[in-house]
Amino acid sequence: MSDAPAVPPTPPRIYALANQKGGVGKTTTAINLATALAAVGQKVLLIDLDPQGNASTGLGVGAAERKTGTYEALLGLAPLAEAIVETRIPHLFVAPANVNLAGAELELIDIERREFRLKDALDASDARARWDVILIDCPPSLGLLTLNALVAADAVLAPLQCEFFALEGIGHLVRTVDRIKRGLNPGLHIAGIILTMMDRRNNLAVQVEKDVRAHFGEVAFGTTIPRNVRISEAPSHGLPVLVYDKDCSGSQAYILLAGELLRRRRLGIPASERAAQ
Repeated sequence: MSDAPAVPPTPPRIYALANQKGGVGKTTTAINLATALAAVGQKVLLIDLDPQGNASTGLGVGAAERKTGTYEALLGLAPLAEAIVETRIPHLFVAPANVNLAGAELELIDIERREFRLKDALDASDARARWDVILIDCPPSLGLLTLNALVAADAVLAPLQCEFFALEGIGHLVRTVDRIKRGLNPGLHIAGIILTMMDRRNNLAVQVEKDVRAHFGEVAFGTTIPRNVRISEAPSHGLPVLVYDKDCSGSQAYILLAGELLRRRRLGIPASERAAQ
């Protein structure tokens, strides 16, 4: 299978963290990758597009700060800028999700340019000029919310749990990205697959990693995120694991992942054709 053209010279600025399978560490990765990027001075916006609002909770954003959120921005009830709140992490901001977002899938159906609502909101707020990196935390399904994220994004970051059924989920995502690339967002590509919940004592996890790297090559990040109890504990305290326990193996992995992402953006590593089909 031949290589695709290199990623355009302008590095991606907006990333959708997506996987149609739930429980793969998507929101955890969104929170902690955003924190790690902010820690090195990047001005980061995390957009919580999951009705569960776990990314907002994990960054300590309470209900009182979510009265205006991504739902209002998508439905045109408020500009995106009004939804953005500052977190306790320097340089890290979040557009939170509130309970109204659960109804957005139905309400968007009859709205003009329904797939472009998030893109239009980002464009209207001049987001590309304001933020170094924008991460969009998607729900674990291919509905209108995820579709909005993929249309608005430059590229996809796909967390993948090191287990057998996760491979099936990534296959669905690859086909989805290809369809959106053909019809709605020609520049969309998978910028990286992030292997999560890695336990090298588990032979199946090691085999999944081997299969992913054999199939996707350089699209898979070299950094893997270990299965780590501190990562699981941190959200209950409203903190990223990098703040909750900066020295644990999970925190160190996310720091390495952020560094790898920044190097890829700087060097313009090409996307594989396999990540677009």
